[in-house]
Amino acid sequence: MSGRKRILVVHGPNLNLLGEREPDVYGELTLEVLNKQIRDYATSRNLDVVFFQSNHEGAVIDFLHENRKKADGLVINPGALTHYSYALRDAIAGIRIPAVEVHLSDIHAREAFRKISVIREVCIGQIGGLGTDSYLRGIDRLLSFFSEGA
Repeated sequence: MSGRKRILVVHGPNLNLLGEREPDVYGELTLEVLNKQIRDYATSRNLDVVFFQSNHEGAVIDFLHENRKKADGLVINPGALTHYSYALRDAIAGIRIPAVEVHLSDIHAREAFRKISVIREVCIGQIGGLGTDSYLRGIDRLLSFFSEGA
């Protein structure tokens, strides 16, 4: 690929309920507002961004497969898939583009099951606990990775 880099931003299960679901944990911004903030940030860094959200593991995997040759990087909030989805882990490994796992909350400071990520080992980084800034720091991590490879 040449010119502007294209990144995928994938939101997993229940992220469509941002602003409604546990706002004390996940904040009050809606997914639409979050996506606008991410798009503005990415655009200011000369990146194109493609968004996807699904509550279905297979749909997320299909999206990654379909876009594997159209993207330079991935920022993914796998939601609860983080903790058990070896299928998603294998999909991320299989598409062979740099990926950053992000979370709005600090998964390491929550329930015991949330501390486990089967996704982390196939990503170039994991960022959480910064609210919406987790996504922006994920973009920064990809940019650093791109410049390291230049």
